[in-house]
Amino acid sequence: MTHPVFDQTDLDLAQASSLTENALQGADDGEMFAERSVSESFVFDDGRLKNASYDATLGFGLRRVTGEKTGYAHSTELSPAAMKRAANAVRAADGGASGIWADGPTRTNAVLYGDADPADSPGFTEKTELLAQIDAYVRAQDARVIQVSASLAGEQRQISILRPGMDPVFDCRPLVRIGVAVTVEENGRRENGHAGAGGRTTYEQWITPQSWKNLADEALRQALVNLQAVDCPAGEMDVVLGPGWPGILLHEAIGHGLEGDFNRKGESAFSGKIGERVAAKGVTVIDDGTIAERRGSLTVDDEGTPTRATTLIEDGILVGYMQDRQNARLMGMEPTGNGRRESFSCPPLPRMTNTFMQNGEHDPDEILASLKDGI
Repeated sequence: MTHPVFDQTDLDLAQASSLTENALQGADDGEMFAERSVSESFVFDDGRLKNASYDATLGFGLRRVTGEKTGYAHSTELSPAAMKRAANAVRAADGGASGIWADGPTRTNAVLYGDADPADSPGFTEKTELLAQIDAYVRAQDARVIQVSASLAGEQRQISILRPGMDPVFDCRPLVRIGVAVTVEENGRRENGHAGAGGRTTYEQWITPQSWKNLADEALRQALVNLQAVDCPAGEMDVVLGPGWPGILLHEAIGHGLEGDFNRKGESAFSGKIGERVAAKGVTVIDDGTIAERRGSLTVDDEGTPTRATTLIEDGILVGYMQDRQNARLMGMEPTGNGRRESFSCPPLPRMTNTFMQNGEHDPDEILASLKDGI
């Protein structure tokens, strides 16, 4: 049995599995995480192609968990010798092992995205011509446009996760993004607008004329609205936020505080508050990694655990945290499919997938009508 991650390397799947099993003897948990990735990006700025890049990476990380301690070693060389060196390195962090090997994740047949490589289609020329079209289109819409920046970015990550006692886990993850930024000027005042889209797909659905024109129109609309905007009055006031980018406030102010490692260490404002009211009635916050083709979705996380919809706050009551395997085990909870890595060179941490607040029962007009002094 083989997998593209191991193609044209000095290590095959059988060797990697055997070496992983030897390296993790006596540990509580751990795995080998191998990754092959390709990425590209294009930026059309100031009326010309300003940047075009292509990058390819290959490597593995070996993790050995004993109690609260984690030994981690990584290499860009996939070979038996590199794995043996990594095994020696991770054993140096041993301490406090329970002697009980953690059960592997339960497998599912869910597949949330295709395995096509965005770099394959369309070709280089078509991508650069598209960005030039976006630039020309925006400039033709309004004489106040003085700058346009259009960008495309795509990647494909192929991963293999090997763990003693269970079959290998494979995943192939595409990810694309298109963005348009516009600068306008009037009477010496300059303002900006931006719009973007993307997900775990190929480029095709995002680069149709209707799709990219919608993004371009929205970026220009924002910039023109900003030309008429006045300074916000100072002081405390009520603010009504709509859907979309205000979700970043939820991500930063609430989401990170609900990640398992911060709560296990007592570093979060939500630590030890399961079952307590932490928000107003009607507020329900969910982290859901199973939404098809969304940017934060994963068929499995970077530990091989299938993602799921995890309710974090229900009707204002804190009911759960996002967990990877290690923090879940140490807290006596279940992994939630939130083990995430920046790359093969990093150990997994419990981090968000798609985190959002569910719709409430109130009509938007009702909410606005209740605002007496605010924005």
